[in-house]
Amino acid sequence: MVFVTGGSRGIGRAICEAFARTGRDVAFCYAQDEEGARETARRIEAAGAGALALRGDVSDEAAVQAMFASLPGLEILVNNAGVALFSQIQNTTAAAWRRLFAVNVDGAFYCTRAAIPGFLRRGGGSIVNVSSIWGEAGASCEAAYSATKAALIGFTKAAAKELAPSGIRVNCVSCGMIDTSMNARLSADEKAAFLSSVPCGRAGTPEEAAAAAVFLATQPYVTGEVLRVDGGLL
Repeated sequence: MVFVTGGSRGIGRAICEAFARTGRDVAFCYAQDEEGARETARRIEAAGAGALALRGDVSDEAAVQAMFASLPGLEILVNNAGVALFSQIQNTTAAAWRRLFAVNVDGAFYCTRAAIPGFLRRGGGSIVNVSSIWGEAGASCEAAYSATKAALIGFTKAAAKELAPSGIRVNCVSCGMIDTSMNARLSADEKAAFLSSVPCGRAGTPEEAAAAAVFLATQPYVTGEVLRVDGGLL
């Protein structure tokens, strides 16, 4: 079984579908989007796999523990759940800063920690964290988001070293501009201006990010890797 956090839309939904097409049953969690969760479950089942939708906030430690209690036979964890914030540093509230870290970083930590005992019992497992190129390069007016994604990359590398002797691999997908609702705030002109700096000349698709996640999750000699899906931007 695969467990994907934040699976009700966007990259998370595409990751759920991609793993379903490999013949694996897929569980996923969502915070609020009931309709989106039903659609993701429908798509997983249409691909011929079993689907399990769990409502829960990954920033809530107790909720994470409850979700993992219902995930027997877990083989792969994808820490995808995330939130963004476009704000100048001086306008970013402490509450907003903490919320981004709670979801983007604490959530990945809670889920990774909860997955490890089961992975140890079965003799191994695979974890894929979904980060961003802004965690590598930083983005103006997205300092909080960039900081969380940089933390996720550091966590990936440290966890990979710590867990490899136990047969647990940890990797990271570093996404550039992917065509999802997270970028809906951009006007057509702003999007075109950004894409003019992307060598491939376009935004990526959720399916392309998902393919990278599946690759990292299933390659037995790859760990500690940060794989960019950014059209050559960096």
